[in-house]
Amino acid sequence: MTKDKLKIPNHVAIILDGNGRWAQEKNMTRSEGHWHGFNNLETLSDYIFEKGVKILSVYAFSTENFKRSKTEVNYLMHLFSEGFKRYSKRLAKKNVKIVFSGRRDPLPKKVLKIMDKVTEDTKNNTDCIFNICVNYGGQYEILDAVKKVVNDIKEDKIKEEDLDLDMLNHYMYQDLAPVDLMIRTSGEHRLSNFLLWQNAYAEFYFPKTYFPAFDEKEFDKAIVEYNQRNRRFGGINYENENS
Repeated sequence: MTKDKLKIPNHVAIILDGNGRWAQEKNMTRSEGHWHGFNNLETLSDYIFEKGVKILSVYAFSTENFKRSKTEVNYLMHLFSEGFKRYSKRLAKKNVKIVFSGRRDPLPKKVLKIMDKVTEDTKNNTDCIFNICVNYGGQYEILDAVKKVVNDIKEDKIKEEDLDLDMLNHYMYQDLAPVDLMIRTSGEHRLSNFLLWQNAYAEFYFPKTYFPAFDEKEFDKAIVEYNQRNRRFGGINYENENS
């Protein structure tokens, strides 16, 4: 398959891993690593959308990340407050809608206020979706979805017999298409509770590159690898059948 005919995945998900280790190898602080990673994401997201990806989901902060040192968590919260505003100004011009997935508690009010403003400012953008997962856990997302379903059944908003996979998808934090390509940088081979529902049939790619160094060329390598996969859904290669 030639480069100009590469198939671009509709939904790409990235676990932004290795910021701290990248910094330590360069005799920097972990906070500096997060800063470089956040700046890289700003540039890389532009490139990913320009390539034709319509949905980009990133794992910015998990529910378990609150267990890290108070200094590191506080720095990340400050980085989110400043960074999300930058992302909004940059991506709004490109008609990108920014949404956030995760639990609000115990995120600081300052961060929540910025998140709400970014969501409001970009809600009418229609070209692409940038899904930022903050205080996110895949198991919690499914649990919260089930609770909403139970509540709606009790209130006669839906009927139990009408519940199917498509309907349940609407109850997730965001009603998004399934992930086609899931990338975890730094060489770790784990999902770490990221988009468990949406990654059901995704292709996984685990480059050894730390995220601050995962640039446009590295992303292109992921796309080439994706095109070499024989995607199967329950044993049937629908893509080849429909081509």
